[in-house]
Amino acid sequence: MGQDLASRLLGVVDKALDKKTYQELHWEGSFDDYLKIISENPRVARNSFQRIYDMILSYGYEEFEKNREALVRYHFFKDPMAAGRDSIFGLEESLMHLVNCLKSAAHGYGTERRILLLHGPVGSSKSTMARLIKKGLESYSRTREGALYTFGWEDAEEPGAWNDCPMHEEPLRLLPAEVREIILKELNRSFEGSYPIRVEGDLCPSCRRTFNEFMKKYQGDWRETIKHVRVKRMVLSEKDRVGIGTFQPKDEKNQDSTELTGDINYRKIAEYGSDSDPRAFNFDGEFNVANRGVIEFIEVLKLDVAFLYDLLGASQEHAIKPKKFAQTDIDEVIIGHTNEPEYKRLQNNELMEAFRDRTVKIDVPYNLELDNEVKIYRRDYNPERIRGKHVAPHTLEIAAMWAVLTRLEEPKKANLTLMQKLKLYNGKTLPGYTEDNIKELRDEAHREGMEGISPRFIQDKISNALVKVDEGGCVNPFMVLNELEEGLHHHSLISSEEQKKRFKELLADAKGEYEDIVKNEVQRAICADEEAISRLFMNYIDNVKACTQRQKVKNKYTGQDEEPDERLMRSVEEKIDIPESRKDDFRREVMNYIGALAVEGKKFHYRSNERLQKALELKLFEDQKDTIKLSSLVSGVVDKETQEKIDIVKSRLVKGYGYCDTCSTDVLSFVASIFARGSSKE
Repeated sequence: MGQDLASRLLGVVDKALDKKTYQELHWEGSFDDYLKIISENPRVARNSFQRIYDMILSYGYEEFEKNREALVRYHFFKDPMAAGRDSIFGLEESLMHLVNCLKSAAHGYGTERRILLLHGPVGSSKSTMARLIKKGLESYSRTREGALYTFGWEDAEEPGAWNDCPMHEEPLRLLPAEVREIILKELNRSFEGSYPIRVEGDLCPSCRRTFNEFMKKYQGDWRETIKHVRVKRMVLSEKDRVGIGTFQPKDEKNQDSTELTGDINYRKIAEYGSDSDPRAFNFDGEFNVANRGVIEFIEVLKLDVAFLYDLLGASQEHAIKPKKFAQTDIDEVIIGHTNEPEYKRLQNNELMEAFRDRTVKIDVPYNLELDNEVKIYRRDYNPERIRGKHVAPHTLEIAAMWAVLTRLEEPKKANLTLMQKLKLYNGKTLPGYTEDNIKELRDEAHREGMEGISPRFIQDKISNALVKVDEGGCVNPFMVLNELEEGLHHHSLISSEEQKKRFKELLADAKGEYEDIVKNEVQRAICADEEAISRLFMNYIDNVKACTQRQKVKNKYTGQDEEPDERLMRSVEEKIDIPESRKDDFRREVMNYIGALAVEGKKFHYRSNERLQKALELKLFEDQKDTIKLSSLVSGVVDKETQEKIDIVKSRLVKGYGYCDTCSTDVLSFVASIFARGSSKE
């Protein structure tokens, strides 16, 4: 049996390591062979911006409208390369801005000479965006659509040995400048892309020296010189330091600009006699390594000024200055990211005006939509990741709700609460609020999403709650909320007592919302009759329509026209505290909202209006709650008949709402205590 398993495992390895694919990725040929490849597929000569832009588009996209704004959702940022492990939820506007910059650069409109600066609070997915682009490039370079090539030289002193170009340059740079332009014109005639293929710049110092030596040997015969060139397929890899570079600032005293542009190899100076001989230089700085691809600068504004000067030339002129050598041309996308304090310091530094002028700032705020925030935590805390333990329904939702609340600015409209604003942003509807109103809310809060609690803090506290629960246990919202409240006392980014007090108040709001959610859920489990709610809804709407239009209602059973049922309408409206004096206004709001939806071609459903849905469920619950004595759960004295009914409700909670046996019991007891508390107040 063990031998069979070993054979199957080896079969999996054989299938994954396909020999034919390996040979395609390691193709080698002459310069003439490369010209044949490029004449059939000019895309292989794309520059780095064009390649990254095409890579993002290759995964597809969808256009949609939100709050009267046309947006695009790029599927690449769902991380299809790793089954969604680094997927970014929401942030469509930031991602659109980033892709538009790449599109402009691909067409040569100017942003190819800029540093793309991702700016936002800690934990807002800046690093994830850069990581996705690097990971995507690695994957794309292994496909036929993303293929690219570089070259190497035959060693003049050791025939049969080959030395690769240290900067992995485009083979077309071997063509004389005047000939190159003619060939590119011919290629662009057959190229169907929306941008022209451009190959700019000259050979690196190492290749330039080798090229000149062979040209001297053959007395200027380029055809003979090129016979000593071997073109090869190039696969980008961060780990192999090919086409992808990453630079992270170190201690100020240890920073050295040669980490970016390469350094002299002192051991070879004695061999070649000069420190300005390219053979005595290591072209292994991050700029050299990242040529033809992308370089990421982590916390770029923490760099020493000397590094920033290198960045200016690399972005604007597409050239770097290695020690002892002339300007060296590069072709790479420069992506940096920074946080708010560092960016403010940059703005206040007059000496950094040139750097500010060469950056395109792309704001990456926190998520402001609850559903997208919940997706972040579901990715990390799903049944596959936390085997043996259960996370009760709404636990992640309530933690995410609190996180989003801390990021929102208080609405300027006096009659709108922060919780209502959160729900509007999340796609819920409120009477009197249209998509235009929501757009106004967003526009008036310029810094919304740039402050607040980060997803990392929430993840840490959910992890704490999971660790404290035994195997087979269940984590509920109160455990996580308690962890969050405890964590506020030690949170390093909370700067004032006033802010801490506000966050605690928002925790109370989240708890209150959870109470409402589980009350409604238990009510629905007790009622468990979708048809009954729909019938009540239709009956209510028919009566409201007749009332507002001063008409009569046709009785479905007798066929007679009757006056609107005021008692029915008030029994529903009272459940959400609509006073007698406001009933007509509320009914008109409902009818106006139905009319507005009809104009947009949308159908009104009782779930479309949260307040109305709550009122209908409460009304139905009031009509049926006496059939089950929840109060007995509080007293602990449960008769057999009641226990059977409670078990039915629990089974509905388990089957229909995702509860386990433990948390369904807990939530029923909790809701029973709420109703008992309400009864005692009455």
